[in-house]
Order: sequence, then C-alpha cells, then structure tokens
Amino acid sequence: MAIPIVMPRLGDFMTEGLVAKWTKPSGEHVEQGEVLAEIESEKLNYELEATSAGILHWAVEEGATVDVDGVMAYLLEEGEAPPEAQAPASAVVAVAPTPARATPARQAADDVVPSTPGARRLAASLGVDIAQVTPTGPRGRVVDADVRAFHESQPAAAASSGASQAPTAMPGLPEPTQIVPLQGIRRAIASNMRDSLSKTAQLTYHLEVDITDAQAMRREASSNSDANINMASVLAKACAEALQRVPVLNTLLVNGKVMYYDVVNMGVAVSLDDGLIVPVIKDVQTKSIEQIATEMQELSEKAREGHLGSGDVVGGTFTISVLGVVDGFTPILNPPQSALLGVGRSVQKPVVKNGEIVIREMMTLSLTADHQVVDGSVAVSFMRRLQQMVERPSQLFS
Repeated sequence: MAIPIVMPRLGDFMTEGLVAKWTKPSGEHVEQGEVLAEIESEKLNYELEATSAGILHWAVEEGATVDVDGVMAYLLEEGEAPPEAQAPASAVVAVAPTPARATPARQAADDVVPSTPGARRLAASLGVDIAQVTPTGPRGRVVDADVRAFHESQPAAAASSGASQAPTAMPGLPEPTQIVPLQGIRRAIASNMRDSLSKTAQLTYHLEVDITDAQAMRREASSNSDANINMASVLAKACAEALQRVPVLNTLLVNGKVMYYDVVNMGVAVSLDDGLIVPVIKDVQTKSIEQIATEMQELSEKAREGHLGSGDVVGGTFTISVLGVVDGFTPILNPPQSALLGVGRSVQKPVVKNGEIVIREMMTLSLTADHQVVDGSVAVSFMRRLQQMVERPSQLFS
C-alpha cells in the first residue's frame, strides 16, 4: 500500500514549505531513516527522513511549494504502481518558465520563491523583489542571471510606463545605499508581530528583583555540573513554578476560547543572524535546572546551526526572552500565548535591605500579558510569586 510523504509542519505558523532538493531519485529503494529531501520554510531548513522502507516516488519536483500536510511523494512496495498521477490540491508545482515576462501575481502571496541561494543574495543586494523575476533555471528556479536580467531591465520598464520601481520616501532624503525586500524570516517576523499587536490587548509589567542569592547558588551548581547553568535556566524553572500557582498565564487564546494547560512548554527566544526563532523545552515543570540548562544549550546550538527539527519549535505555552544588555524592554507576545517574560541585564547596585544600604545584584523582569485573558491583578500575582522564587531560590535548586 502506498504510504504518502507529506510536508511537515516546522513551526506553529507555517502554512507551506519548499522542496529545495530531493536527495534520493524517484524510483530508488530507500530504507527507514534515510534522508529523502531538504525542506525549506520561512524559519528552518529541515532534512526529511523516510518513516519506513520502500520505493520512493516523487509527487512533486524540486522547487515545488507544498502546503503543510500536502503530499510530496509516496513510498511504494516492490512492483506497486503509484497512485493516479494528478496535481495534489495542496501543492503548487514549479513549472518551466514561458518567454512572457512575470507579473506581480506570479508569486503574490508566496513567502518562499524557488531560487538558488546565490540568486537570493544577489536579489537582496540589488533591491530586487525575487517574486517578480522570471525563472530560467532547472526545475523553474530563479538563478543569478535571471536576477541580473530583471534588474537591468527595470530602468527601461519604468521609463516606458512612466512609473518608478523604487519605493517612495519623504522628499529631501539622500539616496539609499541599499534597498532590500522584506522577505523570508524577516517577512514572517514582521507579519507575526503586526498580528500580535493588532489582535491582542498587550500590557507590560516591570519588576526589579534581587538575584544575588540565585546567582550564588547557580554558580555553585554550575561548578558541580557538566551543564552550563545560566540565569535563563533558573528563571525558566522559576516561571514554571509560578505558572503552577497562577495558571491563567499558561494559556492560549484560540478562536475566542481560552485553553488552559497543566504542563509548561517553555519557548526560549534565540537570536539568529537574520531574525529570531523560538525553540520549545517541553514539560519544564518536571525538570531540574540542570536538565533545563542542558536542553536550552542544545536547542540554541541547533537553532544557530539550522538543525532544529519540526518538533523543536511547536507546542509552546509560555515564552521567555533574554536580552541581557538593556535594563528592561517591552517584549511582544508570541500568539496565541497569553504571556511572555522579558529578561534584562543583571547589575550590582546599592539597595536598602533590612534598613541598611548594601550592594546587591539586581535584574529587571518585564512581563507582557494579553489583557483579554489576564487581568492586571493576576499578572501582579504571578510577578510576586516569581520574585519570591528567585529571591529565595533554595526550592528551585532542591
């Protein structure tokens, strides 16, 4: 029986992916676990493995954009015929280009355009919208020469139409040194941030906490462990404990319904060269600080190397974002989550403790919550509980 191979979901907001490369030819026998294809999404590059042995039969060619759960290929038994050839409703297959010039409708809503890495870099440097370029490369992909030809043709086209292809700006500004289309991961981030701010009622609460004792215990634990235990892992554990006491912050708002969770799946924002991604540590409430630190380090390394799997970036119920350079900031929610904690830098400063001025290590925490779900008094209760956990940290390390 033919086993369908479908486009995996590589993130909570992913709707489609690009079959960048088939690593096995159609008609070849493959074993379970062998890499079949390289998949590209807005945020991840992913190696798709065979779930069982069989004869690989492509349903789409390289360069095809396929909806999540759309069929890309089949695994067949020896001698088995593939299903009737038809273009899957969920797949958009790249076809050979026609001599006619591409119009803006060709890739109007696509975030991923079938193209070579060199063509994408060249398009970015020339300020060319690669979605408007007619492809002439293998399997309908845009190549460097296509980008150059499109770029060189723009002045003539603009002159004949009486319109400029350059974006309009306020008069009096100097000529820009570079014009770069907002696309790929930056376009995804921009879209998600706009949606976050337009569809939620965000309110941010700031609180300065004393982390002197937590830092001392963290250093001691780190010296006795192979893991690099940092304050982010301590705060992740403290958040998980506080969320058990104030569960309304460990919720998702989906289609007008608030979904509560007993488990805490902690998203940890990781900065990349071209954006941000949020891998998820599952069941944080059951794990020690050492286990959290180990997973946090592994996921961060995988994120920066581009090796995150589909299961690494989905399922988050709460997020923590560490900047560590500024004193405080206003983090933006990661919908449909109801809350996110921003972590600023730690700094030694004079404070009043027991009626005396002493030097303590302080840190500003910033909680952004969706006021549709979380009232101010509830958010304050969470912050107070979090402060207690951090300032009296023995329970966290037990």
